[in-house]
Order: sequence, then C-alpha cells, then structure tokens
Amino acid sequence: MIDSYASLDDAGVAIAAARAGADVVHTMYGRRLARIDKGAGDFATAADIAAEKAILDVIRAARPDDAVLGEESGHQGASDAVRQWLVDPLCGTLNYAVGSTLVAVNVALRGGAAAVADPFSGEVFFTDGATARVRHDGAEEQLAPTPATRLVDVNLDPPFLSAPGFRAVTLLAHPAFVEQFRPRVVSTTLALAWVAAGKRAGYVTDGHDLSGNLHFAAGIALCRAAGCLVTGIDGAPIGQASRGVVAAADADTHGLLMSMIRGRMHT
Repeated sequence: MIDSYASLDDAGVAIAAARAGADVVHTMYGRRLARIDKGAGDFATAADIAAEKAILDVIRAARPDDAVLGEESGHQGASDAVRQWLVDPLCGTLNYAVGSTLVAVNVALRGGAAAVADPFSGEVFFTDGATARVRHDGAEEQLAPTPATRLVDVNLDPPFLSAPGFRAVTLLAHPAFVEQFRPRVVSTTLALAWVAAGKRAGYVTDGHDLSGNLHFAAGIALCRAAGCLVTGIDGAPIGQASRGVVAAADADTHGLLMSMIRGRMHT
C-alpha cells in the first residue's frame, strides 16, 4: 500500500495520511496511556506519537521531498523546502485521555490540500484547495455549510491571548447570543470541519496567526473551500495581523457573531 501513495494527488495524500492517523487513534482508544508532559498543563500520549508516525510514513512515501511540521516531532525535511505539511495527529488529547471521542486528526499542505478525519464516526472531511467534500462508508458528497442548527462552538481553552479586551467565555453571556444561538464546547478543531459540513453554524476561538497553525490549518482550509466566511475575531483576514478565528456558515451568522464580539471587546 505504501508504494501506491506516490500516485495520489495532494488531496489523496492528505486523506490517506489522516486516515492512517485516525486508524491508530481508534485502535488505541480506551487503553491506559502514559502522559508525556509538555508543560503549561499540556501533554501528549502514546496515541499522539503513534498516530503522527503513521501520518509521517504516508507523507514520506508519497512526497519524500516535502517538509513536515508535526505537533510531536517538530520540523522535518529541508529548511528551504517549497512545500510543507502541517500535522496535528490528535486534536483533543485531553478529551481522548479521559475517554471522550471528540477528537480530530488534522493534515494540511500549507496553502493547499487538507483533510480532517474523525476516528470514531469514520468521516474524512477534505479539500483539494478548491472544493470541500466528505467521505463516509464508501460514499462521498460535497460539504454544504448552513446556519440551520444555530449551534456555535466556542473554544474556552487557555491561553486567553486577547484578554482583557476579549474572552470567549464572555461571548456566551451576551444577550443576543442567547437569543440567536446555542453554545457548544467540544474542545477540538473537529468543530471547524463541522461548520463546513453544516453541523455547526459557527466557531469562535482566540489566538494569534492561526492560518499557519498546525491545529487549525486543515479546518480553516475546509471552511474556506466550502464557502464559509472566515476571519479573525477582529474581523481581519486570517494571517499574521489577525487574532483568532471566527468561522461562520454564512455572512449573516458571521455578522451577528462579529457584532457581539466587538461589543464585548469594548466593555
């Protein structure tokens, strides 16, 4: 199977790599796994390490000249490589460690194809950079974002880089939020794929320059390709000058969220 990866296009490589990581995550679920402390309350498990290895095996076989930035293994490959893959083998490690299945496996080619695999539903959300689709149980369909659920996922995990000007938790206390939406907190970037797929109306998180962040790159790429509106929490295009992410199924939902965020940032 490894030998066949070289014939895949970039989206195919992203899908194969994400699936390889997801298979490991699914297989190791429920085991008692030692925690590898990374400081500041963060940690990895043996599943994170093993899943990243499986992902890297696919990318190396398919694109040996490409560089890779992995959550656990850091930068690999030539420092001047034109192409770089961003790998988050297990987004939602704390969820996973306590027995929750709310996790994602993220693989993205910087500025190109990307895939997000849900190890437990079997869904793989992917984009070739132009369109966004999902594969599940042998079927494939185009992603269709919609605000119909009125569910907005809000990342409440620290660090709160925009505080005191903005804290995501204060958004939940906004009267208009309660009137328009219902909050959800899954603590994994799987929520970004769900915005692209119509399972969430929106997603809000704090942070700096999340466009090239290996945790967020695949989900942002999916949302953009699906036709979602994606900006920073300051309304600026995602990039070095922006903060955080506001991903919304449509312009109206994005406008509502931005009006609430701006209101909180000035109070």
